[in-house]
Amino acid sequence: MLFQLVLRHQANAKSDILSGLTVALALVPEAVAFAFIAGVHPLVGLYAAFMVGLVTAVFGGRPGMISGATGALAVVMVALVAQAERQFGDGAGVQYLFAAVILMGFIQFAAGALKLGKFIRIVPHPVMLGFVNGLAIVIFLAQLPQLQSLTPEGKWGWVSGDWLSGMAMFWMAGLIGLTMLITWGLPKLTKAIPSALAAIVVCSLLVIGLDIDTKRVGDLASIAGGLPDFSVPLVAFNLETLLFIAPYSIIFAAIGLIESLLTLTVIDEMTETRGRGNKECMAQGAANIVTGFFGGMGGCAMIGQSMINVNAGGRGRLSGIAAALFLLSFILFASPLIEQIPIAALTGVMFMVVIGTFEWSSFRIMRRIPRHDAFVLVLVSGVTVVTDLAVAVVVGVIVSALVFAWEHAKHIRASTYTDKQGWKVYELSGPLFFSSVSDFKDLFDPKSDPSDVVIEFKHSRVCDHSAIEAIDTVAERYSAAGKTLHLRHVSPECRKLLKRAGTLVEVNLLEDPNYKVAVDELA
Repeated sequence: MLFQLVLRHQANAKSDILSGLTVALALVPEAVAFAFIAGVHPLVGLYAAFMVGLVTAVFGGRPGMISGATGALAVVMVALVAQAERQFGDGAGVQYLFAAVILMGFIQFAAGALKLGKFIRIVPHPVMLGFVNGLAIVIFLAQLPQLQSLTPEGKWGWVSGDWLSGMAMFWMAGLIGLTMLITWGLPKLTKAIPSALAAIVVCSLLVIGLDIDTKRVGDLASIAGGLPDFSVPLVAFNLETLLFIAPYSIIFAAIGLIESLLTLTVIDEMTETRGRGNKECMAQGAANIVTGFFGGMGGCAMIGQSMINVNAGGRGRLSGIAAALFLLSFILFASPLIEQIPIAALTGVMFMVVIGTFEWSSFRIMRRIPRHDAFVLVLVSGVTVVTDLAVAVVVGVIVSALVFAWEHAKHIRASTYTDKQGWKVYELSGPLFFSSVSDFKDLFDPKSDPSDVVIEFKHSRVCDHSAIEAIDTVAERYSAAGKTLHLRHVSPECRKLLKRAGTLVEVNLLEDPNYKVAVDELA
């Protein structure tokens, strides 16, 4: 038994280390590209990928999940950098970015400490599907610039030019196809090494050995550098700075937590295990605080790299730690070698991630699920692509909540009968809340009803203040008609809600002197 345990541990360690190496190779062009998007030096993105990845791998709530610099944050960070450059002078942008990332980290840590991670449970499944599909499309679109030529421009490097053509496109497409073929086919033969890693190695040896003229990592930027240095952001510590960075930090924190918690949920489903959301929030916060003080652009969980890691066999914390340390070693020691890796190989790996991430089953179920769920799925996917993840998820949750409220507003109904005392009983079913109060009021006929009327709540419940106001309104109608309204079988939760309402309805009184509502607590 002990021998089997040691063998299993060694096998897991091997899988984690090899998958970590694969992830690290895929992180390099992503981090560089996101740094360009944010308008900062490529090393700022690489340092973020290293530090965020390392801290979350050690302290996070989801072993096997990979974090680093992400495009979702980069597209918002560019606005902060540009505004800071205009407002505070040339070179100030990156310093204010570091300050905003630190504040972002404190907000995320506080969210975890306050156990707000549990609210990820309110995200409906159609929103989850839309999130996954939207991110798959975003990852795909992020690879398209690799099929374009490089035009030197800007402070730090290059922008995409025209689409490749001729032999350049031939080699790019051929190497992408070869990478995808190896990634797909190798696991059918052996799982001794991650197929993505094998594909990258094969394509790199082919390009270097034949001296093929194709885009390589070094064409994007040099990744050579030293260890990140500790430094306090060079910003004025005053209220003006806080007011400037706070809105951005709140947005950064929201995007980072939403993407991290949703990615955690996806990995939970893939591995049939359960991560700890609040712990992950605190780890993400700590990672961004550290990153801000060490010259990184901040980050969050990355669904693409997490998918690469899990599919390559990386399930433990060692995989994330290995990915971060490999990335650092690339920066310190192996930059000339890493810069020779063809972009096509890494693009092919990401295309396979897109295929694996996209929920193709969503096409099959579109006609089987309610129309509003199908609408939410498509809406979230589209908003994720057009704007950003945080907006998409918030929109999806709001639309789902409105649909839920509308559908349940139809469920309030009542059957009537006369009891032994000659009182008319309205036996309610369905929840009484803001969306159903209009139909609730229409159920009653004070003019025709007898002098005593009972609302039976055995199969219903009072949910909010709107419900209390509706009961109050109905009671006033009966009072104006000289009749008495009774409430019966009000649940304990509803009684507490009624008691908190103060002068609106007093539970345990036979008749309220102000609103003429008798609340009968009959078991």
